[in-house]
Amino acid sequence: MKYVITGRNMEVSEGLRQYVEKKFSKLDYYFTDDTEIHVTLSKQRGDEKVEVTIPMRGTTVHAEETSQDMYLTIDLLQDIIERQLRRNRKKLIDRRQSAESVSNLFLENQANEEFEEEKEIKIVRTKKFAMKPMDPEEACFQMEMSGHTFYVFLNSDTDEVNVVYKRKDGNYGLIEPEH
Repeated sequence: MKYVITGRNMEVSEGLRQYVEKKFSKLDYYFTDDTEIHVTLSKQRGDEKVEVTIPMRGTTVHAEETSQDMYLTIDLLQDIIERQLRRNRKKLIDRRQSAESVSNLFLENQANEEFEEEKEIKIVRTKKFAMKPMDPEEACFQMEMSGHTFYVFLNSDTDEVNVVYKRKDGNYGLIEPEH
């Protein structure tokens, strides 16, 4: 795997970089050699935060964790990513477009391994609503008024469907389609 390690509000030491590569090298079993793993290390208000994103064609594996110790956080994330991959193995195989980033050894080696029971995704409610064009700030206001943590809207600037969401830090995020 190819590692892209960045630090936010901190300098990434060589020792920390080696520790990240050592811990996440255990994921080599799941991915091909040319798969990129993006690791972002940051310090926020005394907490150590690590985000891991592994973009694959058609899907993305993502996890983030915060704790008081950067090394503990890295250990936790390695376990979380591995659990996600094992739990969603069947879905990764079924999605032929995303399976090209996944190691053949992982795809074929199912005989002697026990995997967690896969929960069936069940849609229990469908909502339909008219989307009037609005700017992202108005969408945030509408989201707050509805009491939800996200809001889907038609962006009046781009004429595309966007999503605003409330972040854990109390700020807002905007999701836009990529072309």
